[in-house]
Amino acid sequence: MAEPARQIDVIDARPLFTQGQADALNARFEGVDTLTMLKTVFAEGLAGNVGVVSSFGTESAVLLDLVAKADKAIPVIFVDTQKMFAETLNYRDTLVARLGFTNSSVVAPDAAVLAKKDETGLRWSYDPDGCCEIRKVEPMKRAKASLDAWISGRKAFQSVTRQNLPRFEVEDGRLKINPLGDWTKTDLEAYFEAEQLPRHPLEAQGYLSIGCEPCTSKVLPGEDPRAGRWRGWDKVECGIHSPISPIPVIDPEDPANLPAF
Repeated sequence: MAEPARQIDVIDARPLFTQGQADALNARFEGVDTLTMLKTVFAEGLAGNVGVVSSFGTESAVLLDLVAKADKAIPVIFVDTQKMFAETLNYRDTLVARLGFTNSSVVAPDAAVLAKKDETGLRWSYDPDGCCEIRKVEPMKRAKASLDAWISGRKAFQSVTRQNLPRFEVEDGRLKINPLGDWTKTDLEAYFEAEQLPRHPLEAQGYLSIGCEPCTSKVLPGEDPRAGRWRGWDKVECGIHSPISPIPVIDPEDPANLPAF
């Protein structure tokens, strides 16, 4: 009797989520209101271990209120670059308490890295990309390491670089959810009023998009809402949000997934 063929162990190197799964979620929730979508995603575990990343900026209260209404236990992550406005830190505390989140956390830059790469604290003035990398991107990467999916507050109207945002996309194998991607400024304002949400204290002074204090300026009438970020530099994103490329489905017979020995 012939022996059964030996089964070759295959290392599953596929990402947690594929673009096909993101496309299926976009199709399923097309036309579904944001709160219902979030409640369903959380209740059915469609995003696995998920957290919401918030800058606690001028528009952040809307997304946070919706997430809190869906599930107050969802982790809320804030990156404190140690260059934030004091008003932002106070606003964060106000919103977390007001909305009743039970799992909020703060991540900060690595002290040893700052000592080595930004000893004077002035890297923002001559290398904003490098400053964002060590103060925001790397800490956020650590914070997302345990997550299968994360919720972003991006909206298409904020900038030409954010147009045509899908609700669900894939980034580095993680599901990225943009619940407010198709919301307009009018939608946000109406929600703020209806829910009586507190505003960021700097908004009334003309700061429409708020990041680190040295790299944030007031927005002039008629300007893009994010025009006040990194003014004078050819830079529009900190690096946390990057262009998304579809991730191909991995063939288990591909040599890259076969055992090394």
